[in-house]
Amino acid sequence: MGIRQILARTACVAALVTPLLACDDAPTPAAPPPLAAPTWSADGALSFSRMASLSSPEGRHGFRFGAATAAAQIEEGIVAGDWHWWTLPAAEGGQGQGVPVGEAVRGYANAVADVGLLQAMHLDAYRLNIPWARIEPTRGATDTAALAHYDQVIDALLAAGIRPMITVHHFSNPLWAHDFRQPDCDDDAEPTDTNLCGWAHPKGQQALVAELAEFAGLLAARYGDRVDEWCTINEPINYLLAAYGAGIFPPGKSLVITDFDRLLTAYAAFLDAHAAMYRAIQANDTIDADGDGRATDIGLSLSVVDWQPARGGQPSADPDDVRAAETVWYIYHHLYPDALRAGAFDRDLDGVAEEPHPDWADTLDWLGVQYYFRAGVTARPALIRAIGATPCFGGILDAACLPVSDPSKWVETMGYEFYEPGLHTILMDLSARYPDLPLVVTEAGIAAENGARRAENVVRTLEQIGRAMADGADVRGYYHWSLMDNFEWAEGYEPRFGLYRVDRSTYARTATAGATALGEIALTRSVTAAHRRTYGGTGPMSPETHGGASP
Repeated sequence: MGIRQILARTACVAALVTPLLACDDAPTPAAPPPLAAPTWSADGALSFSRMASLSSPEGRHGFRFGAATAAAQIEEGIVAGDWHWWTLPAAEGGQGQGVPVGEAVRGYANAVADVGLLQAMHLDAYRLNIPWARIEPTRGATDTAALAHYDQVIDALLAAGIRPMITVHHFSNPLWAHDFRQPDCDDDAEPTDTNLCGWAHPKGQQALVAELAEFAGLLAARYGDRVDEWCTINEPINYLLAAYGAGIFPPGKSLVITDFDRLLTAYAAFLDAHAAMYRAIQANDTIDADGDGRATDIGLSLSVVDWQPARGGQPSADPDDVRAAETVWYIYHHLYPDALRAGAFDRDLDGVAEEPHPDWADTLDWLGVQYYFRAGVTARPALIRAIGATPCFGGILDAACLPVSDPSKWVETMGYEFYEPGLHTILMDLSARYPDLPLVVTEAGIAAENGARRAENVVRTLEQIGRAMADGADVRGYYHWSLMDNFEWAEGYEPRFGLYRVDRSTYARTATAGATALGEIALTRSVTAAHRRTYGGTGPMSPETHGGASP
């Protein structure tokens, strides 16, 4: 009797399963099909391989279809979090910034039921965020009931055959990390348990790095027997720019023009935090849950934008504008991966990392890219004097912006242009710069009332990923943003990114045409010729729906 049969018989006896002969005769499971790069059939269909390892060499050409969410955007009841107090009306003790988070879309109460939404679309994977503020509402305390809640969510995902990826930090903190309701901390002030003074404070940074690493280790110890895939930080460049640069996220600090050097210290602190989280996760998650030979696959995600030179609201070939666009491209796309691979920081942003940080080196197993739009950059005027550039952000300076390639591509509620080829351009750039670093599209999506536009976004994004993979890029998956409509940070609830539309009076979830299209594609692992004819290409998109949604 071979070893496989012996193990099978032992399992049967232990379980008191009869008859034993049925176990002896059980067929050996078929080997999974070999991995292969995406292929185009004669009729134009685009096919992808099965899901495989996120970062091992053997996982190249493996591909997962997934969706993503963030806790602070979908969950009710994170009352210890900064966004709760940032958006709470002033009359109730908050800052009154924007639209109150309120009940969000009741993603906490419905978390286990929402696994069914993923299952209905036949998705392989789900990227979820476990909120620091819910698990550690006060410094040093742990909410064991909340930990048990996410046990249930992870178990439900695995029971449905869906692989979880946990994002540790996704645009939100416990209020005690930086309590903006209190007076600003002086540089010499000692952080306290109720206010660590934030990511731009010299002593607060040190404390926060240690606290966030401890939190990551807690998650890894609790869930590592079932979870191997970890994203330490979501879009650190964008997050710190919004929270400490432009002041539109809590805690509302505006350093990008007044004190750019201090803002850079926050960027370096987040690199410290990533490296510390990487080590903490590795130390606490030692179980290979998915059987690919690796107990952990740890990366981070970057906001990527197809930055192009502009002047006076038009494309520009002026050398100063070209240089300005290249600088912004470098900061957004290369600064962090370069630092984490080389173990050094480019503090003066000249393209050469001169400040050694050897503890950062080799702490990046994969790189997440999150693509939504293209935008212009001008050198005249240069509002961010430290880098000699002004990016086009939300109409702040129209001279920095580009004309829209097609009016149907304009995403009105977000104020930017969806531009399909930009994703291919960025994937190829990253592939050339980091040829041995697996890439994952950890977010891509569109804010739309018309579900047909979302289906177009799904198909066109996959077409661009398929092009990049065919051109040699090592891309291992696509997570659509977002599984359901959500609280879109400073923009509130008007932008709808969900594959499932949420009625915020009843909290009912309704599948959009995007969910239908992605579900059909994930089921067959193929963007069919019909999908491409109906939704694909780079031509005009379906008109947006006004005065009523069209799921």
